[in-house]
Amino acid sequence: MTREQWIDVGSADELGKKPLQVVVAGKKTVALSYENGRFGAISNVCNHVGGPLGEGKLDGEYVVCPWHYYKFHRVTGEGEPGYEADRVPRHEVKIEKGRVLVSGEPATKRNKLHHDPHPLEREPEQHEGPPRVLGISTTNMDTAHPRTSTSELLLVDALEHARGDGLETRLIRLHSLSFRACEGFYSKSAQACTWPCSITQMDPQDQMDQVYEGIVHWADVILVATPIRWGAASSLYHKMIERMNCVQNQITIRDRVLLRDKVAGFVITGGQDNVQAVAGAMLGFFAEIGCLFPPFPYVAHSRGWSAEDMENNVRSVEASEELREGTRALLDRAVELAKRLRESRLCTSSIPRGGRKAHHDRSAEPAT
Repeated sequence: MTREQWIDVGSADELGKKPLQVVVAGKKTVALSYENGRFGAISNVCNHVGGPLGEGKLDGEYVVCPWHYYKFHRVTGEGEPGYEADRVPRHEVKIEKGRVLVSGEPATKRNKLHHDPHPLEREPEQHEGPPRVLGISTTNMDTAHPRTSTSELLLVDALEHARGDGLETRLIRLHSLSFRACEGFYSKSAQACTWPCSITQMDPQDQMDQVYEGIVHWADVILVATPIRWGAASSLYHKMIERMNCVQNQITIRDRVLLRDKVAGFVITGGQDNVQAVAGAMLGFFAEIGCLFPPFPYVAHSRGWSAEDMENNVRSVEASEELREGTRALLDRAVELAKRLRESRLCTSSIPRGGRKAHHDRSAEPAT
């Protein structure tokens, strides 16, 4: 290697004060590490989705990507034990006259292990037959000792009504699923928030995949039921929609609409008021991910601020034929709209959105 191919990246004394940092070596960005008196230099671009390795941390001799925690040996660029063939390029490093010199070109090539696409990555397709109805209950409870949920009571009644009309239905009770809360990959970078969610890709035990499968690939009509908790939808509802940021983010970073011509409606019940604020927030979120709504898109019930006799809430809803009829009618409106949308196909796979600039796919094969 001639001297012209070595890049002076700085003082060895200064660079040695940080265990890991990003330096520029010619046209390359490099993750430069220092451990046990030895420098190491590997590509700054992670094999997974291009995360900045030099902004991560060291775990022994391995650089941990800050986006999704993939590991690469800080000197050789090889993956952690068992994944050595999954490697990022390494750069030669030497010290001359107190200066750190890094090779301008990598000494090894990048090698990405083959991974079959996640089943959720497939393109959503319209199915044959009548609309499918997905019910999602967001009431939290002890599964071993279940109680009556007024919002779920109305939701189940509506699904029974749909089956009576010959429609296929599914019910997801969020409290019966084990899934992690959103871990803020989007807060690191828009590109770090992936479809499907990075947690779903990394953790086969995470059951949020059932929600993704139902909403993105299976359902035509989505009916979400929630109690009112301190003036807002349930904590489980918010846990779910935070994990659905990866659905909306596909529009933002790839101009790709995953939810096309799907209809959403809501069932909201609570001991205290704030129905309209809860409904507004739910409508806003589901509109943002591409759903449409029938006329009068929610059914709600509250006995008011002073109704602290909570034990009477269930009795009140159970005795209300008006609420059951109203929820069934909401479902009928949603199904009718879904049928019309299936004939017209209003939404396309990508769509211009005023005020929200789309950043197209930048996650191609990473540069070395």
